[in-house]
Amino acid sequence: MESSSSAAAAIVSTNANINTDRTRRKKKKKSVLQQHQSKQNKNSQSHAKWKTEAQQQVYSSKLIQALSQVNLNPSTSSAPRQGRAVREVADRALAFAAKGKTRWSRAILTSRIKLKFRKQQHKRQRLASSSSSSPGSTTGSGSRSSRKHKVSVLRLKAKGLPAVQRKVRVLGRLVPGCRKQPLPVILEEATDYIAALEMQVKTMTAIAELLSRSTSEASSTSEPMTS
Repeated sequence: MESSSSAAAAIVSTNANINTDRTRRKKKKKSVLQQHQSKQNKNSQSHAKWKTEAQQQVYSSKLIQALSQVNLNPSTSSAPRQGRAVREVADRALAFAAKGKTRWSRAILTSRIKLKFRKQQHKRQRLASSSSSSPGSTTGSGSRSSRKHKVSVLRLKAKGLPAVQRKVRVLGRLVPGCRKQPLPVILEEATDYIAALEMQVKTMTAIAELLSRSTSEASSTSEPMTS
């Protein structure tokens, strides 16, 4: 009798432990799903904000303010340099509108500082090499050939990758700050970056139309009246 009661107690205890484990697993699964849903909602809200009129007004004001500081005089700078300057200003204004909350916006904001630092470093290296090298030395050609060899090796390694990994690598290079990121991060950043670029194109098109319309109106009013 005692053995049967102890066996029953053991069975009840085992069932209780199983039920407790099931409850814990269900709660854990539910919390994971809730976290995933909340993350998806935040991402969808972040992507949808670029389609709002308020966000377009914020970006257009930042862009106009930044463009007013760019030198667009044809006599002092060439057309390709002007186009490059406008593109850089438009991208920085877009990153400022994103408030640095995404990886791509932070990469754009820090790229100018990194470029300036690289230019200074390259200038110091060039001065040091010119002062230490004698006439007719081949240090510059040697460094260029080593760089070309490194690039060719990287290209050969990329060719050996599967097609999906190659496409992921290309997508990571297209999105700022995502060169060495995993696929989920690249997809999330690319979705937000594409939505931001669509808003950028829409805003810049509207500004260009407004400027061309004001220019045509100004030219028509400045023409002399004919009787």
